Amino acid sequence: MEAVIKLARQYFWEISQPERRYFIARKQSYHGNCLGTLALSHHPGRRAPYEAILNHDVFHHVSPAYYKRYAREGESEEEYVQRLADEVDAKFQELGPGNVIGFVAEPVVGATQGVTYAPKGYFAAINKICKKYGALLIYDEVMCGMGRMGSTYHAWQNPNSYTDGIPPDIQAVAKGLGGGYGSIGAVLLNRQIADGLRQGSNYLQHGHTYQAHPLAAAASVAVQNVIKADNLLESAEKVGVYLEKRLHESLTSLDAPCAPYIYDIRGGGCFWGIELQIPDSILEGQYFKKERLAGRVQARAMENGLVLMGMSGGVDGKKGEFLMLSPAYNITETEMDELTRRLVKSIMEVLADSKIQNLFKDDRVSMKGIKEM
Repeated sequence: MEAVIKLARQYFWEISQPERRYFIARKQSYHGNCLGTLALSHHPGRRAPYEAILNHDVFHHVSPAYYKRYAREGESEEEYVQRLADEVDAKFQELGPGNVIGFVAEPVVGATQGVTYAPKGYFAAINKICKKYGALLIYDEVMCGMGRMGSTYHAWQNPNSYTDGIPPDIQAVAKGLGGGYGSIGAVLLNRQIADGLRQGSNYLQHGHTYQAHPLAAAASVAVQNVIKADNLLESAEKVGVYLEKRLHESLTSLDAPCAPYIYDIRGGGCFWGIELQIPDSILEGQYFKKERLAGRVQARAMENGLVLMGMSGGVDGKKGEFLMLSPAYNITETEMDELTRRLVKSIMEVLADSKIQNLFKDDRVSMKGIKEM
């Protein structure tokens, strides 16, 4: 994403629009840990140690787009989308429409919110605003791209229409590109951006020590060949259908022991988020002072042989506990059954340790139930 920032800025410099210098991103977003990408991001906890040295002039932020959490009482999805679009348009006006480089977003938000995505119509509205003012639409698909959402390589191409089918001008990809076998990321750009550079310096003023490393590139090619040969994009889509069913059965059905503590289950393909709901009075208590709920579940899951990501601050940077699952594209139904069993076991053990279940009259969580799992 650091390369994305520089490419977008250089594009306007090459086409003689040097006055464009601002980026608009969203709160509760994450785009990287370099000073530039951290300033573009908006996660208060991750920014806190470096806030004094981050650039607050170039990078600006608007509301996140997650209807279930942020919609006002009685507000329809259409009204919610319009309110957010009006906010983005107002931010363009505040900064000067001709001064904005672009709008940056994760089509499916990962580590700061736990696999959330905008309502239908949101990205169509944002794209319209960008086109009106000559700004770029930029996607960060580092986590959600390269087949992670199933069916297609890019989340914006997905039939579930995470971005209303709107393509970006510039896009970042990474994790699924090398599949963990090689450290690699890439920047994709459309012809408009490429032509802008070609007609100018014909050179991207950017580089890293290990940029385009042949071993990483070879690993990435091998991974993509396997994805194609084994039809793993279609497999990832099927995984999503079955895993969604199993997650709801295991976590939110009437007889699910975890049901009182689950706020939301969302995702697609091989990328799923489970948001937990626990009273603030408990989360702020002594038990969770050193390590938050999601972090404790992550640690317990590891002990139980399940790798997941547990993060806090999904609502406003402080509140909000969620878990993320990113299984392999070729995971089997039997393995998904085992995944959900270990997930429930891990959540229940942490709840039992913390005595959270005592707050609920039906007291579904018990050590007897845990031992039987």
